[in-house]
Amino acid sequence: MNFIETRGNDGVKSKEVTFSEAILSPSASFGGLYVPKELPKLEKNFILNHINSSYKELAYDILKAFEIDIEEEEIRKALDLYDKFDNPNNPCPVVKVKDDLFVHEQYHGPTRAFKDMALQPFGSILSSIAKKREEKYLILAATSGDTGPAALNTFKNKENIQVACLYPDGGTSDVQRLQMVCEDGKNLKVIGIKGNFDDAQTALKNLLASDSFKKELEKDNIKLSAANSVNFGRIIFQIIYHFWSYIQLLKQEEIKYGEKIYLVVPSGNFGNVLGGFYALQMGVPVEKLLVASNENKILTEWINTGIYDIRDKKLILTKSPAMDILKSSNIERVIYSICKAERTKELMEDLNRDKIFKMNEKETKELQKYFSAINSDDKFGAKIIKEFLNSNYLMDPHTATCIKAYQELKEKDLKVVIYSTAEWTKFSPTVLQALHENSTPFPDKEALETISKEYNTKLPSSIKELFSSEIKHKSVIEKEKIEEEIVRFIRE
Repeated sequence: MNFIETRGNDGVKSKEVTFSEAILSPSASFGGLYVPKELPKLEKNFILNHINSSYKELAYDILKAFEIDIEEEEIRKALDLYDKFDNPNNPCPVVKVKDDLFVHEQYHGPTRAFKDMALQPFGSILSSIAKKREEKYLILAATSGDTGPAALNTFKNKENIQVACLYPDGGTSDVQRLQMVCEDGKNLKVIGIKGNFDDAQTALKNLLASDSFKKELEKDNIKLSAANSVNFGRIIFQIIYHFWSYIQLLKQEEIKYGEKIYLVVPSGNFGNVLGGFYALQMGVPVEKLLVASNENKILTEWINTGIYDIRDKKLILTKSPAMDILKSSNIERVIYSICKAERTKELMEDLNRDKIFKMNEKETKELQKYFSAINSDDKFGAKIIKEFLNSNYLMDPHTATCIKAYQELKEKDLKVVIYSTAEWTKFSPTVLQALHENSTPFPDKEALETISKEYNTKLPSSIKELFSSEIKHKSVIEKEKIEEEIVRFIRE
């Protein structure tokens, strides 16, 4: 299967590329992204045939359906990295919490967040391609908190790979920051920037599209790629677990085959819910994708109005920081699916130039056929965390935003799966404030130990060890200095 560009072709890049080419060089013409030329058509009983499959078996068959140009041995080697999860056969369990409500727990991997689900196998595949081609790559990552730790973990000490990870200084939880700055791989560079996630992501996109930066890297025979979800290598693995949601409800005899369900996804950069959108189009019986936002409600406004307007928006720092994003990269792939290349280019150029785009009525109705959206605030999140612990379920602040969508957007009496994208341990001070119903600013270590003791909850060793680990990366710089800092790193 080949991949094409969301904004059309510039006459310089190839009109179609293979999967390996798309993930090695993820920046497409006119600053666009790569998407599959067409989604695979699965066999009629694909879902039923995987009722008793392990997650790795399901993943392998979906990847094969995409006909990616990766050798079978390398695919299986990449999927074997799910052995690092709490339960290799079921790395993301679907847990019942109410009669019609289920939590898809995506945080059972090495860094305790959903990014492990895609980045563990993706990192293995990208590294193997680089090694096979005898090429060296600089992998850029921009993070609001979870992509960074997962990318650093998967690429650590990989041959032919260097990683530069950008994070907003003060814009992540302490645990997320420690997971990054304590990583000791010799091929890793972690850079705090004085700015927010949008600044980090904009810098990443600009570097990916910069001919001068690429020429600078070429002096050292280094090519450029990215670990963010601008890279379809991330997205392809994010399709799989939406199939798993449906299969698990079938397996638990909570639904009958063909019965539709709702999927609720807390959204920032829109990659997770994009995977659900593709899964729906590939045959998963989804009634609708419900998008949950925090006080940075740009996605809610876009889905409800067709207008994406950040002209007067200032990023709000919330208790669910992974969703503190104003410019969501993966809406472009959804817009392409609805509007095709010429219109996508027009809308994206409007956004880049004027900080606003407006979809027409027909386009907006098509968008709303697949998505509904709502937002909540920190006060709501704290209330939900407390309420659900009283029912013996402990969740993080991002998962809590999903409950608003479950309560208010569900139009039919169907089962609902919400996506828990991070373990509570990543945001323990916020969780403890919610449980104690106060605003005391607890240090992370104290909050972790208190929750573990008071609520008889086990702490993963990887989290406990962070607080005695040596900080290896101390760089915090102005965003204008990013390119200079990265060039210095690759030449050290």
